[in-house]
Amino acid sequence: MSGPLVIVGDSLLDVDVEGTADRLCPDAPVPVVEGQAEHHRPGGAGLAALLAARDGTRVVLITALGDDPSGRCLEDLLSPMVEIVRLPLRGTTVRKSRVRARGQTLVRIDTGDGRAMGRPGQVASASAFARAAGALAAASAVLVADYGRGVADLLREPLRGLDVPLVWDPHPRGSLPVPGCALVTPSEAEARGMCEEPYVSPERTARRLVRDLGAEAVAITLGERGAMLARRGGRFGPVPAPHVASGTDACGAGDRFAAAAALALADGASSEDAVARAVGEATRFVEEGGAAALRLHHSGRYRSGRYRSGQDHSGQDHSGQDHSGQDHSGQYRSGRHCPATEPPVPFGPGASAFDVAGAVRAAGGRLIATGGCFDLLHAGHVSLLRRARALGDALVVCVNSDDSIRRLKGPGRPLVSERDRVEVLRALGCVDAVTVFDEDTPSQVIERLCPDVWVKGGDYDERSMPEAEAVRRTGGEIVILPTVPGYSTTDLIAAARAAS
Repeated sequence: MSGPLVIVGDSLLDVDVEGTADRLCPDAPVPVVEGQAEHHRPGGAGLAALLAARDGTRVVLITALGDDPSGRCLEDLLSPMVEIVRLPLRGTTVRKSRVRARGQTLVRIDTGDGRAMGRPGQVASASAFARAAGALAAASAVLVADYGRGVADLLREPLRGLDVPLVWDPHPRGSLPVPGCALVTPSEAEARGMCEEPYVSPERTARRLVRDLGAEAVAITLGERGAMLARRGGRFGPVPAPHVASGTDACGAGDRFAAAAALALADGASSEDAVARAVGEATRFVEEGGAAALRLHHSGRYRSGRYRSGQDHSGQDHSGQDHSGQDHSGQYRSGRHCPATEPPVPFGPGASAFDVAGAVRAAGGRLIATGGCFDLLHAGHVSLLRRARALGDALVVCVNSDDSIRRLKGPGRPLVSERDRVEVLRALGCVDAVTVFDEDTPSQVIERLCPDVWVKGGDYDERSMPEAEAVRRTGGEIVILPTVPGYSTTDLIAAARAAS
């Protein structure tokens, strides 16, 4: 990608009020939710932009934001990670609040009536329109995340005839996509409403929409069934999910799908490969907890369901900011306009793995642990660690010592010493502590840590896991997360040796 991914659409503020519901209201047959935490995150096009930026992509978001508390909170959440081209908004920023208990949404309350200011094809601010047109001209790909609040309508003309891939994620209250889209990504319900003929099947509807919309391809998203893809020329077929996602909250999965597809097309992928990649990313997103796992914690850092103090485990302070808004640990600080949420798990800088475990238990939290050699840290490892961290309140990584690896893998390993492997792991924002074990298996360290969840990659099963009995004996559960295809330390070593 030479230019940024440009996302055009309506941004909302999503709020999750999390609590417990153990009794009914005495004057009505409704549950009483005792709120314990409130989480704020971008929604709509803002969520799509945030998810794309988390992949390390440069993202420009063209959206309308109000000068009100919700609009300022949105800007605080997005601006450190995303370049914002701000259009004027008439009315107040839309805020969608979910009240949840034990992971289940009980009710959603929508407030705000904001719409992008201007008439179709004419933005109220000439300077904002010029900035938006300039961003579109420099894009490697464009994603329209239409939530029916007018941004896409205002920029309809500049969106026509782009010479880069255009992905359009439609909304029932929005306009139809412009002709010539590389990919249109409606849900099954949205596709029903867009098609003029009676709904028969995803295959038939996708093929009809390709013709009606003048699109190169249409992918109807089908939840855990994956997607149905139809392409110009009559070709069509299902794109199944790699497996059934274990998560229950699919909020934001459509935004993850559309953003992943746009990024893939920007990298030159075919529509088939882009949709397959998008299905896989959306599946993983739901497994990791969906949008509910994206939280702004009291420390002011925007993280994915995790807390870390302003200092790392070497005791060095990393709470400062440079002029880009990025702190020295690679994470981002929010501004002052978003309310604080739940207090963090109270473990201090330099805490050992066992100090972290004790602090998490004392706070009633959920301790996650995983283990391995981590000889050459690669993207597959990082993906696994991020997803593991999203399962609880702290992640401890148990690392084989140099002697342990030599016994397991032979005299040529490890390539990286245990001291360096520990330092690299400690530098990751998703890792809260690292401990080294010298035995052939992590069973002894598991019995000391007593994690609530022990995580391993998908190339294991419990029967082949020698530490499984130790996990069960200490009352923990084993979670096996799917690995990212194409990443292997052994293959990396073989490729490096072949190249030399």
